[in-house]
Amino acid sequence: MTRLAWLLADLPVQLLGRLRSDRVMLLPVPPRRPGTNGRPRKHGGDLALSDPATWPDPQVATSTMTSRYGMAAAAAWDRVHPRLTHRAAWLDHDGDLPVIEGTLIRSQVDRLPGDRDPKPAWLWFSGTGATPGQVDRCWQAFLRRFDLEHTFRFFKQVLGWTVPEIRDPAAADRWTWLIIAAYAQLRLARALAADLRLPWERPAPAGRLTPARVRRGFRNIRATTGSPAGAPKPGKPGPGRPPGSKNRHLAPRHDVGKTTKRELTLKARRKRAG
Repeated sequence: MTRLAWLLADLPVQLLGRLRSDRVMLLPVPPRRPGTNGRPRKHGGDLALSDPATWPDPQVATSTMTSRYGMAAAAAWDRVHPRLTHRAAWLDHDGDLPVIEGTLIRSQVDRLPGDRDPKPAWLWFSGTGATPGQVDRCWQAFLRRFDLEHTFRFFKQVLGWTVPEIRDPAAADRWTWLIIAAYAQLRLARALAADLRLPWERPAPAGRLTPARVRRGFRNIRATTGSPAGAPKPGKPGPGRPPGSKNRHLAPRHDVGKTTKRELTLKARRKRAG
């Protein structure tokens, strides 16, 4: 993540990611005393995420009351950076390794869904000088990441976003918009669908059905609700292409660069005849 933040430093992009709870980060270098000789320090003291004794007073501290997690408290330390080494992504880096500073955020909530143990979450934000509003936005955006990941998984595995082998980019865009429209219908039908849950699933609260559960009962909703569409068209197939006409929208065929044995024989015969 720090490597990507360094590569995108000249763009208006800021990254946010989660850190392991056993990481050791570095604090900024304290002001240098007058008259001190020698090489300036590159890093400050250690900040071990698992050792509260190494935590200085945070620059930002916020608390927000939520309906799902209870009280959510966040603490942020500015200009915290990791110690880089000439390994992995920095193996071929020329010169001294840079110091990539950011904002370290610790988020703690009172409870989690399913009576799980609410362990603190450590986040690293590539921006510095974060305000209390930005700190709250960071941990709230990180929670929304799970919703985005499950949404894309639902698009691919249930709605068949990646199933068609589409050859035209415009057709791919139209198919994507159709998938989004189908997902929007499932979201709008949450209040109308019955909870057809599997035996091992827990009952969902009223009005909080997931799109997958709404899809199970969507056929019953469609049969009982009206449709603003016009009169249905005949069920018989259309006349098709007029007799004698040619298909002017053939699928593109690309040469694979393979020569068959028959073509080589014909070329040899033409060469001998010529």
